[in-house]
Amino acid sequence: MTNPYSDPTLEALMADLESEVVERKESLRKAPPGKDGPIEDIRQAVCAFANDVPGHNRPGVVFVGARDDGAPSGIPITDRLLQRLADIKTDGHTLPPPTMSVEKRVLAGHDVAVVTVHPSDAPPVRARGRIWIRVGPRRAVASAQDERILNERRRHRDTPFDLRPLYRATLSDLHIRRFEEDYLPGALDPETLAANDRTQEERLAAARMILSVEDPVPTVVGMLALGRSPQDFLPGAYIQFLRIEGTGLADSIRDEARCTGDVKKQLDRLILKLDAHNRTTVDITSGPREIRRYLQAPDALRQIAYNAIMHRTYEGTNAPVRVTWYDDRVEIISPGGAYGAVTAEEFGRPGLADYRNPSLAEAMRVLGIVQRFGVGIGIARDALSRNEQEAPEFEVRPNYLRCTIRARTDRGVAADRMAR
Repeated sequence: MTNPYSDPTLEALMADLESEVVERKESLRKAPPGKDGPIEDIRQAVCAFANDVPGHNRPGVVFVGARDDGAPSGIPITDRLLQRLADIKTDGHTLPPPTMSVEKRVLAGHDVAVVTVHPSDAPPVRARGRIWIRVGPRRAVASAQDERILNERRRHRDTPFDLRPLYRATLSDLHIRRFEEDYLPGALDPETLAANDRTQEERLAAARMILSVEDPVPTVVGMLALGRSPQDFLPGAYIQFLRIEGTGLADSIRDEARCTGDVKKQLDRLILKLDAHNRTTVDITSGPREIRRYLQAPDALRQIAYNAIMHRTYEGTNAPVRVTWYDDRVEIISPGGAYGAVTAEEFGRPGLADYRNPSLAEAMRVLGIVQRFGVGIGIARDALSRNEQEAPEFEVRPNYLRCTIRARTDRGVAADRMAR
């Protein structure tokens, strides 16, 4: 494998003491009793670079023959040393085997062993059973959330979780009649539907509701779109609604609901709750037509709720989507942070979208829940602007996303209180 870095680039990396993609070892001298030796430190560094939790998407480099200050140590770079480094890939202690190269280069006038590690296509990578990651310029053992991020990154390049089979479920756990009467007409044009002579299992498999005709096991998307009781198989797949009498969770609860069932039933019930707690003011003095304004713009709440259901993670968590309505704001929290091409820094940017659950997104379109993809946040912003509200605020974390929508004005809050 050709090293992607030129000699000048490698020299700059070796001298950069703050780099997150560089590890240095002065030599492979034997470690003191009871301590890991340099070769195990390098193995852990290789593992961390292969996992690439920060998402640099560029190779990491281990320099053997470089001091901590970046200066060459001048040790002999022998074939034996290079072989010991190359064995990290093949000795069975680093799994799956990392994509890496080992070579001798002349840097800053001295021989240096250069180990170049490419981000893995199938993370997480483990070194002796432990997942190592890079945290700034140091190594650390991955947390459960770090591992979840790596698992999702693998599926971003592989089969998405929403197409995974639920082997405890059977066809009887799906609403087949709803599939035939509601789903198929939305998925196929009338002519194709009329000419469709496939079996029921073939239609379900084509729509990704089951794994295959030969193995008719409901998939995650099948259960979310058509399941009789999805929460029996995906415990966190519901919406928890709270109406708080005040501005903090410690205040009294005015109303609550656990919105269960398939995704359409969940959202239908949530929208009924949101509409019931919204308040409208009518302005008949500002123009020839009356102007209706809301405490919270209904279209904005709906679009953010749709996004939360569509883009949340359904794997490795029993947490629901939480919709909490306070006197001064609505907060919508969904499990799972930014995904794929959408980074935390670019979240919400117009025209930038990626899908953790691409088949669920398709199902929500077929069911009429959403009409277009990648525009929900833009629609929400427009609705809030028309209703004289601030733009939505997003807090993007590795394991959750919080959207805060502030109430329209103090007058709107006063109107809400007067209507109680």
